[in-house]
Amino acid sequence: MKTIIWKGIYYKALEYFQLSETHQNFTVKSTIIGTFEDKFYWVDYSLVIAKDWTLTSFKVEFEVNNNKKRIVGEKINSDWSINGEMKPLFRNFDFMDISLTPFTNTLPINHLHFSAHQKKIIEVMYVDILKGSIEAVKQKYSKNSDLNYHYENIPKDFEADLDVDDSGFVNLYPTLFERIV
Repeated sequence: MKTIIWKGIYYKALEYFQLSETHQNFTVKSTIIGTFEDKFYWVDYSLVIAKDWTLTSFKVEFEVNNNKKRIVGEKINSDWSINGEMKPLFRNFDFMDISLTPFTNTLPINHLHFSAHQKKIIEVMYVDILKGSIEAVKQKYSKNSDLNYHYENIPKDFEADLDVDDSGFVNLYPTLFERIV
C-alpha cells in the first residue's frame, strides 16, 4: 500500500491518499478537506484503475458549503455509465481529472509511454468539485525529463511543469499542490 499526503497550496487543503495493488488492478481511496474563498469542502473519491493506468470505475462524493453531490462511473467496454446513465460524450475516455487533487495526473503520466519532449493530447472526464460538474476536456502532456512533465489544458489557459517521483506520483505541482509525506 502507498500512502501520500498532499497539501493544496492555492485551494488550502489536505489530501490523505492511499493506493493498493492486486494482480488485476490498482484501487485508490482518498479524502480531501479544505477551504477556498467562501467555500468549505470535503471530497471522498475512490477509483479502480487497470494495470495500464486507465480508469475503469470511480466514485466521487463531495460537499461544498453543505451541498452534497455524488458522481459514480463505470466503464462498460468503450462507454461510460455515469450515475446509472450511459454518456456517449465520454466514449473511449481512459482518464479523469478531479480538480482538487494532483493524483489524477499520474494516470496519463504512467499510461502514455513518452519519449523525451514528445507531446500527447488526451480526452479527459473533468470533475470540477467547486462547481459540482463533470465535463469532457482535452489536455496535453509532454515529458521534460524522467521526473518532470509539462501539463497544458486545451484551449491553453493554464500550464505547469509537474515534478514526480519514480512511480509517477506528483511531488510538486507549482502553486497548486505539494507532497508533504
